[in-house]
Amino acid sequence: MSFVEELKKRRTFGIISHPDAGKTTLTEKLLLFGGAIQVAGAVKSNKIKKAATSDFMEIERQRGISVATSVMAFDYRGLKINILDTPGHEDFAEDTYRTLTAVDSVIVVIDVAKGVEPQTEKLVRVCRMRNTPIIVFINKLDREGKEAFDLLDEVESKLGLSVTPLSWPIGMGSRFKGVYSIYEKNLILFQPHGKQEEEEVISITSLDDQRLDKEVGADMAKTLREETEVIQDLYPEFDQEYYLAGELSPVFFGSAVNNFGVRELLDCFVEIAPEPLPRETEERAVNPTEDQFSGFIFKIHANMDPNHRDRIAFLRICSGKFERNTNYLHVRQNKKMKFANPTSFMAAKKTVIDEAFPGDVIGLYDSGNFKIGDALTNGEVLHFKGIPSFSPEQFRFVNNADPLKTKQLAKGLDQLMDEGVAQMFTRDTDGRRIIGTVGALQFEVIQYRLEHEYGAKVTYEPASLRKACWISCPDETALKEFTARRKKDLAHDTEGKLVFLAESEWSLKMVQENHPKVQFHFTSEF
Repeated sequence: MSFVEELKKRRTFGIISHPDAGKTTLTEKLLLFGGAIQVAGAVKSNKIKKAATSDFMEIERQRGISVATSVMAFDYRGLKINILDTPGHEDFAEDTYRTLTAVDSVIVVIDVAKGVEPQTEKLVRVCRMRNTPIIVFINKLDREGKEAFDLLDEVESKLGLSVTPLSWPIGMGSRFKGVYSIYEKNLILFQPHGKQEEEEVISITSLDDQRLDKEVGADMAKTLREETEVIQDLYPEFDQEYYLAGELSPVFFGSAVNNFGVRELLDCFVEIAPEPLPRETEERAVNPTEDQFSGFIFKIHANMDPNHRDRIAFLRICSGKFERNTNYLHVRQNKKMKFANPTSFMAAKKTVIDEAFPGDVIGLYDSGNFKIGDALTNGEVLHFKGIPSFSPEQFRFVNNADPLKTKQLAKGLDQLMDEGVAQMFTRDTDGRRIIGTVGALQFEVIQYRLEHEYGAKVTYEPASLRKACWISCPDETALKEFTARRKKDLAHDTEGKLVFLAESEWSLKMVQENHPKVQFHFTSEF
């Protein structure tokens, strides 16, 4: 098969949602349709339980599973689909933000009862920054929840998306009869506790068809006809160009746990979703169709196998063909590297591959050479853009609890920061190290991993800080004045960039007003 044909077969997307909206269940059902797993439930639960410290190994094991299975490939209708499942727990939000840099489109899962939740808002905002095409799946219709129109309003107002429903629910909860597919013009009947593999699909091209009344009852049929008329008046017709530009989001309704409405979602997805898209670098735009190979690391997971101390770096291929045992340039270190056993992930099975194409995500065994955002190329110097590091919101001072292990501590902190678990700042006045994270659970994970993987012990001290922001200022005099006056609040991150540590929202506002020429940034590109 030619390179261009391989490229056209790829669809790489991420699934995002608030914890518990049904993300893992949906992933599992998609894999089931793709024949990648025989029995749903094969994807292990990746819920992270808040637990005592003694359970941490267990958490790490669970998290290992959720990370190891977070890249899955399967074939469906002649296409090669790559799903990137993201950790739902908000303490690992940064991981999710970075995963979004490696996908070409996104499916957002929303719980019918809870509607749009805070975590979903944050994640969709990141997608909107990049104009990523978004499909919305409203889940759990076999339970009572909000009215469909109210949910669409909420998606439009809270997520800022323009939507158009491509399927419509008939009742919900105990009255749930099924969905009418506006996209395929047919009626899919819901059977509770049914296997739903042999789901009843009735082709009804016109809603005036009398069979509709027979199948769902006269009242429900009347409501459906009225509601579809309202839909035609209120919402734009689906237009694939608008969807691909990130300006229009189709909405589907279903119940992933009952495997209902998932096939309609998948069938529409494979027809409309984008092929691998170009990626921006500081030097130029990289097109997937180029001959020369390029790709970037968007995630690193250390010590997946504690006996071997291995790290796996996840590489998204952006252009050209990746081949095993071929020398590639590691741009940041300016050295050639080759990989004897690059792996692809098929549900839980890892397989060594000989070649991979744009859109694919592969795992590279890494002995500590990679950082997040690193580029690999055929020799061209490229720096991929848009892999953000977010301004942390929780801070602790790090103290070395075992002075004999200073070297191990330094190495451990360096590697964990490379992995993007958290960010470390060194205060200018006294050189004290401060760790900043997006979520509190990260501190326990860092402490646990330093001790068990690097043999170093740390204790934490609370730091009364609210926000860390990166500083830039083209005016040198203004910058000098700012650094002189604010010396006690300044630090440098691991890359040596200047960071302002604000004690409160108010103090940040005051500093911004007093130094109008200085710019404060809440994301840094890695």
